[in-house]
Amino acid sequence: MKVMVLGLRGIPDVQGGVETHAQHLYPRLARLGCDVEVLVRTQYVSPGQSHFGAVRLRRVWCPRSARLEALIHSVIGVAVAGLLRPDILHIHAVGPAIVTPIARLMGLRVVVTHHGPDYDRDKWGPFARWVLRTGERFGMRYSNARIAISKVIADLIMRKYDRDAALIPNGVLPVVATGDHEYVDRFGLEPGKYFLNVGRLVPEKRQLDLIKAYQIVPATSWKLALVGGLSSDAYSSEVRAVANVPGVVLTGFLSGTALRQIYANAGAFVLPSSHEGLPIAMLEALSYGLPVLASDIPPNLEVGLNSECYFPLGNLAALANGLSRLSHEERNDRARVDLRDWVARRYNWDEIADGTLRVYEYVCQ
Repeated sequence: MKVMVLGLRGIPDVQGGVETHAQHLYPRLARLGCDVEVLVRTQYVSPGQSHFGAVRLRRVWCPRSARLEALIHSVIGVAVAGLLRPDILHIHAVGPAIVTPIARLMGLRVVVTHHGPDYDRDKWGPFARWVLRTGERFGMRYSNARIAISKVIADLIMRKYDRDAALIPNGVLPVVATGDHEYVDRFGLEPGKYFLNVGRLVPEKRQLDLIKAYQIVPATSWKLALVGGLSSDAYSSEVRAVANVPGVVLTGFLSGTALRQIYANAGAFVLPSSHEGLPIAMLEALSYGLPVLASDIPPNLEVGLNSECYFPLGNLAALANGLSRLSHEERNDRARVDLRDWVARRYNWDEIADGTLRVYEYVCQ
């Protein structure tokens, strides 16, 4: 079965939830017998990189514009798919899904994965929101099959478009933690004594809330590590300015060994975001057995943690109280092992790949 993938910046090690999802999913689908080709954007993958394991990468041009790159890449990408005729065109996210009707008119079988209502993100203006809402409508109404990464999203699809969607979540990898911490030391962090946040520096991730709440935590010896790529936009500039206080560490984008060490040695993980699909960074933190404190938005609640793991979105006092509680709790290694086992069973990438393949087989019948 020939599968072409559209809608992500690139793989491997490109920042973003869709990109992380694809990086884990498609090598597994290749092992299950799919011939997978991912259409990647030129600025995110070097010209010499044509494969990621058994997954082929085809670089497709797009402009260096945050507001236009996804749209133009999708239009060019669907033309490439029309010429190469895959058995399945798998489109990720509602923005790129705007080309679904074009793909269907070309006679292609289309699967769309809805990763979340991106039009709710704070950064988008009126035109971008219109494109994203139109992409959602076109993708959900005209695709051959739909995948939702959470029950919240599956319910949204049924409510708005009267369409079923296969519920196939994000996943995590089982973690074998080591005692290594050279990267932790490099950032001036002490193992077991820092709060960790991992994610893109964008307004809906609410890093500013986290920094402000951290500053009002009384007498903590813990530091706050924010992992995410800094850019030249206004929000990144504001984060830089507010983070210029004792105890706050901006690591920039991390991957591979550095990111694994930062997770493995953290004291707790914090996710104050206002928008998620199904939070991959939180699932990764749980795979390390980390205590978690997250905003009480529906996608975070769907993970199913105890009530003490959540705080009201935007409530800085409640967030600060949660940070204080975590910094004073004794480490419970048995609870951490149980948490790692629980999340590994519930969010298993091999089962996710099997479920995705079943959707492809259904569409190809």
